[in-house]
Amino acid sequence: MNMHNVVIGAHGAPADDVLAVARDGARVELAPEALAGIARAREVIEALAAKPEPVYGVSTGFGALAVRHISPELRAQLQRSLVRSHAAGMGPAVEREVVRGLMFLRLKTLASGRTGVRPVVAETMAALLNAGITPVVHEYGSLGCSGDLAPLAHCAQVLMGEGEAEGPDGTVRPAAELLAEHGIEPVVLREKEGLALINGTDGMLGMLVMACADLARLFTAADITAALTLEALLGTEKVLAPELHAIRPHPGQAASAENMRRVLEGSGLTGHHQDDAPRVQDAYSIRCAPQVAGAGRDTLAHARLVAERELAAAVDNPVVLEDGRVESNGNFHGAPVAYVLDFLAIAAADLGSIAERRTDRLLDKNRSHGLPPFLADDPGLDSGLMIAQYTQAALVSDMKRLAVPASVDSIPSSAMQEDHVSMGWSAARKLRTAVDNLTRIIAVEMYAATRALEIRTTTGEQRPAPASAAVLAAVRAAGVLGAGPDRFLSPDLEAAYHFVRAGELARAAESVTGPLA
Repeated sequence: MNMHNVVIGAHGAPADDVLAVARDGARVELAPEALAGIARAREVIEALAAKPEPVYGVSTGFGALAVRHISPELRAQLQRSLVRSHAAGMGPAVEREVVRGLMFLRLKTLASGRTGVRPVVAETMAALLNAGITPVVHEYGSLGCSGDLAPLAHCAQVLMGEGEAEGPDGTVRPAAELLAEHGIEPVVLREKEGLALINGTDGMLGMLVMACADLARLFTAADITAALTLEALLGTEKVLAPELHAIRPHPGQAASAENMRRVLEGSGLTGHHQDDAPRVQDAYSIRCAPQVAGAGRDTLAHARLVAERELAAAVDNPVVLEDGRVESNGNFHGAPVAYVLDFLAIAAADLGSIAERRTDRLLDKNRSHGLPPFLADDPGLDSGLMIAQYTQAALVSDMKRLAVPASVDSIPSSAMQEDHVSMGWSAARKLRTAVDNLTRIIAVEMYAATRALEIRTTTGEQRPAPASAAVLAAVRAAGVLGAGPDRFLSPDLEAAYHFVRAGELARAAESVTGPLA
């Protein structure tokens, strides 16, 4: 594990810290001022707990059961019962990085001094993260309001020494065994603490942060593959001129056009659209690539703004305010996060769709301007990349289904107390699939475009741009084979997928262009 330390203060956390803990295994520590703020808020809760008046989350039941006042001797049982009953997830376990991100973000809110837990609760959660103990959280169980209840409850259960967790070696075992092995004392929850551990948008937010990071890389990758395809189809780079994009001032569009222009700089293949089969304009999938990818970039910028705001938030109910008041609220509702998760799924689907259309043009002899059918070595005897496009098309079709918004749905729960929910967790889960699909779609376009460039330049009469040549060399060095007779294609496509996913496509192009947007 990465031994880099992430210090959690009282005022939120940046996205980079989420990624460091979730994906890179960074260690966490609580800043002294955060621990002091936690202790101050706890004093407020304990004072309220000593009063005879009922206070939601402190001395009452929860949700539709909040009408019952709970006597002091039953309150520890109340918190245990809350966590146990809410740990009701079903289905396959979600990914380790998702659970670590969720735990880190809940710890970030505990550190805000707004939740009223004791310092030991936050310290124990930090100890779990640092020990590499990852609670088993299931796919289904969150409606995104009051936060990601079931996923967070499975994490809280492990904090209590109950349930199951994955150890640092990847083996799932009883939580009590793992805590004992690492010298971590299970927490006996007191007033308000069970509620504070489960009442947040942390799961959907963590997945949003990770999706934003992944999509930022994929938008750059898509600009590069679009440029490679334009070049392989002998298209014109004149549509990428900065002055054309300045008169429609969407920043994402300008960034994508500039990326493509820089990749194509020095190409001997572009601008030949008026040669053997003259065309006044390239097809929309080529000519409008910056407009489509740019709109996705601008959607991503909005999603990042929402994520930044949520990362600065303290989401719990009730909360301890600066003046000592404890107030109920609806900040746990996941609508702000759910909307942008759905927006990103739409943008990703459209980017995948236009990439597939470009691939199809490379394979169609009637539209590829001299390339062999399906980029086959011996068309008729060989099928070339015919079925690679089928696979890409299947992925695009799946992307369209994944783009159907989850956040427009709502199923009332808790005896109509929670009568409108966000479905943000569901939006996040399908976006993760969409991001993976998009990576594969871009990989297929890269595979087809590099093969087309290889075929186009075998005579040596026309040379690709230096950045394109660098990509071609890196792809081949990564074990993605080039043109030739038909062979088992799946390993090549899988290698191309890992090449794109690891960011190698952008690194190869940037070795010539310098940093791309």
